[in-house]
Amino acid sequence: MRIIFVRHGEPDYVRDTLTETGRPQAEAAAVRLLNEGIEEIWSSPMGRAYETAQATADVLGLPVRTLDFMHELDWGSIDDEPIFADGHPWDIADEMARQGMPLNSPDWRENPFFVRNRVLKTVDLVEKGIDEWLAGYGYTRNGAYYDHDHQEEKHGTVALFSHGGSSAAALGHILDLPFPYACGLFHIEFTGITIVRMDWRAGHCTLPCLELANDGGHLRGI
Repeated sequence: MRIIFVRHGEPDYVRDTLTETGRPQAEAAAVRLLNEGIEEIWSSPMGRAYETAQATADVLGLPVRTLDFMHELDWGSIDDEPIFADGHPWDIADEMARQGMPLNSPDWRENPFFVRNRVLKTVDLVEKGIDEWLAGYGYTRNGAYYDHDHQEEKHGTVALFSHGGSSAAALGHILDLPFPYACGLFHIEFTGITIVRMDWRAGHCTLPCLELANDGGHLRGI
């Protein structure tokens, strides 16, 4: 199974739609994805992601199904007391690096930048949701990796349109990367394409493979 993660196009965050620049970005991504063998299209329920997904759905003649847990992450103080950068996870990742803190620590939830940050709750929702979603395809979480309950004749391909934050959380969880490290590693541009390939063979603790990261070549000239 291949999972194609696509970030939404340039957004109007207030209206939760694409901008006049974002729409041609979504159309260019649709052309880029035309020959990827996509069989299913999934999207965050938020307008900017759904509109981006619809551009590809129109080209491929497929419906768009939604995954509520892939809506954008929520961050900020849990108790209205100020926290660094208002809890913005990418700013926190940069600050952790500047301070020499390990971004790949498995105990990142105990880091003072995160203990009072609402982002913990939504990251947990993404991680739980992505595991339940993958279980529907026969991949069951077992520790850091996944057991695969059946052998596929070929890699099926699905596309998942979402956001910088929720895709970083999902990718980090699938690849066993702590969330701050995933934020620092995956600075995904608008309609950037990232592909994870799960093992097609049946087996215990099969290892996911990062096939492509943040491909934005289709944006040249836009």
